[in-house]
Amino acid sequence: MHSSLALAVLAGAAFASACGDEKHFQRVRRAAASSAAASRTVAAGTSAAAAATAPSRTDEASNAQITNAAEECTPYSYPPVAALQAAGVFPEIWEIANLSTAQPDVTALFQSLNGSIPNIAPKGTPAGDFSGVNYDGATDPDCWWTYEQCHTPKAKGLQSDVYNLATPETWGLTYDDGPNCSHNAFYDYLQDQKQKATMFYIGSNVLDWPLEAQRGLTDGHEICAHTWSHRYMTALTNEQVFAELYYSKKAIKDVLGVTVQCWRPPYGDVDDRVRYIAQSLGMQTIIWSDNTFDYNIATLSRATIEGNYNEILNGGKNGSYAVNGTIVLTHELNADTISLAEEFLPKIKEAFKYVAPVGVAMNNTEPYVESGYTYPNFAQWTAGTTSISLAAPTAVSTDASLSIPLSTGQTGSVSATVAYASAAATSSSGSGSGGSSGGSNGARGTAQGIVGAITAAVVGAIGAGAITVML
Repeated sequence: MHSSLALAVLAGAAFASACGDEKHFQRVRRAAASSAAASRTVAAGTSAAAAATAPSRTDEASNAQITNAAEECTPYSYPPVAALQAAGVFPEIWEIANLSTAQPDVTALFQSLNGSIPNIAPKGTPAGDFSGVNYDGATDPDCWWTYEQCHTPKAKGLQSDVYNLATPETWGLTYDDGPNCSHNAFYDYLQDQKQKATMFYIGSNVLDWPLEAQRGLTDGHEICAHTWSHRYMTALTNEQVFAELYYSKKAIKDVLGVTVQCWRPPYGDVDDRVRYIAQSLGMQTIIWSDNTFDYNIATLSRATIEGNYNEILNGGKNGSYAVNGTIVLTHELNADTISLAEEFLPKIKEAFKYVAPVGVAMNNTEPYVESGYTYPNFAQWTAGTTSISLAAPTAVSTDASLSIPLSTGQTGSVSATVAYASAAATSSSGSGSGGSSGGSNGARGTAQGIVGAITAAVVGAIGAGAITVML
């Protein structure tokens, strides 16, 4: 047994810090807290000067016309979100979430699951300090991704993480840490390129910048969750993990009107305990197989990040992705990462046969619980269809209820099935190549979003059908 995590960090330091270092997000949280305070001041009307500096933001369409970064990032108040926050529906923005503000049925749902969550102790601190943590790295019993990128759970009934694609020569385009307050010009660029991506939105950012979040759905991007406050998830208690996932899902639902079924752990930090809770909430874990390290541009230099991009591009040109496509970690974190994204998108399209959102590459045409949001399957995408039909974002100002996809199991249990489908499991229509492909590596084949169920012990049986909770 390894005596401490220090050995693990030596083996996998490049992975432990993935998705940005915690020092950066401490700065983000301080800045966001200041912006939120200014936004509340504007909402309350206590500062005429502050109100006068805020641009007109009546809806998503008007907000999308603002492309001056300073203007875009001026705090504003959006009535539906202001009402929810005034009612104490959400935890404090950017603070680690808990269930102190949750409705009784949500608390009851957590309590019903808590007894069956894998008995895995939290590791380290929410800021990512793992010094002194003892962990058996030889067997990696918790399938702890941060240790050495384990993505095939050891606990029974858990879905494997999605980390690559069954569609060869495909770049799975993803952007983390949005919605960025200044992303309008970037989203305009993606529109001009007729390019959609999978956007992993932080719940606190969604409440800070709700109209920016709505634009992601309006433009036809696939929306997934990226937790409430962007902490190392394996360091949190069961309640905190549940709340971080629940409130990120709720923020997206209340502001955009869709119930997401996918999430990405900040820093890639996930183990079987966290996976179990996520799957119980109907959320498939999506990691990545290639990392640009763009979030670390201030430390590594732009030239280094460009080299990381180019290494992946060279793999696209030399046949490294002839069997499986790749999911690549990139960010809309700041002006530098956005600039890199714009610079490299044409090069990505030259090096890879296809560039697609993760759900599209997996033939997941209905990624949300709600109907009215239909995306193209992979064959349609490769034939040139980049959008089919999406309902407009719909925000709510009251603590609305929604069905989490939990279905009844045997007496005394409840099973949670994640509907996020895989390319191999879903038939595709229309013409186009690469609808699905088997990999030579068994683990890679397993990782393609296997649809399965977990069983959680509860007190007594829960009625047939979905459970309705306040979300």
